[in-house]
Amino acid sequence: MTTTLLRTAGELHARARAGRRAVVMTMGALHEGHATLIRTARGIAGPDGEVVVTVFVNPLQFGKGEDLDRYPRTLDADIELAGQSGADVVFAPSVDEVYPGGEPEVRITAGPMGERLEGSSRPGHFDGMLTVVAKLLHLTRPDLALYGQKDAQQLALIRRMVRDLNFGVEIVGVPTVREEDGLALSSRNRYLSAAERRTALALSGALFAGQDRHAAQEALRARAREVPATRARAEALSAIGESRAAADTHAVATAVPGGPAAVRAAARQVLDEAARLDPPLALDYLALVDPSDFTEIGDDFTGDAVLAVAARVGATRLIDNIPLTFGSFGAAS
Repeated sequence: MTTTLLRTAGELHARARAGRRAVVMTMGALHEGHATLIRTARGIAGPDGEVVVTVFVNPLQFGKGEDLDRYPRTLDADIELAGQSGADVVFAPSVDEVYPGGEPEVRITAGPMGERLEGSSRPGHFDGMLTVVAKLLHLTRPDLALYGQKDAQQLALIRRMVRDLNFGVEIVGVPTVREEDGLALSSRNRYLSAAERRTALALSGALFAGQDRHAAQEALRARAREVPATRARAEALSAIGESRAAADTHAVATAVPGGPAAVRAAARQVLDEAARLDPPLALDYLALVDPSDFTEIGDDFTGDAVLAVAARVGATRLIDNIPLTFGSFGAAS
């Protein structure tokens, strides 16, 4: 389809609108993860709606020593990918268009949630992110905006901002897209050498290890609930050659649901092994958090959680996460 490049909000506002406008916000260097967001937006907006992809490298999101200058700018390729994925418009404003008076004196503050995990590692990052998201929502005037779940803390903060400040827009989260080897798609993956990429696979490997441990524990606990309590349980399991499972089942049945500590331990083992590789993985954080506020969950937690990791491999910093549900007596979501 033909995709129109617009540089100013005035040009965008002048377009005739019929159906719903869906916006996908990016900093460019588009990849298959962005393409998935755009295709999802196209499906939601429908043939009568409009999909707008913003391409803007926001200087407020980069701290001292971060990669603002070397962040890839590939607008021509971005327009092509956006069009192939179903975008009607690529909105690529200049810094002066977004910040006409220079860096804004008044900004959105992320609050306590914005000071945890990514916020602790990158002070001020989320204030800058929320400020530009707020401005781009005003500049593009969408009915809905889509964001990837790979940036789980960012997504949670955008949802909180929209709710707390009464933005009239629907926020849609789209699951993380991964490469065949499991590495989460990111514009920064291109910085990795072949050896660094092998080490970087520990991020997704750690998450999958935690997910597997969680699923095994939940399945074992579900089995314990299905077998009659007390001695009958052990006898039933022993009768089919599972005497050890009877003991394990009893232990899990009387323990807390799902075992957050065991999930953390399984993930950390993979990361500890990666720290001894060449090149090594330098762990920033591993966290198992409540997605409503990104605080660590306790051993008695039930409900949805996020297992998140951030690390450096060489000069490249990567993040990843996976959702889990504790106390559901089923597999991870």
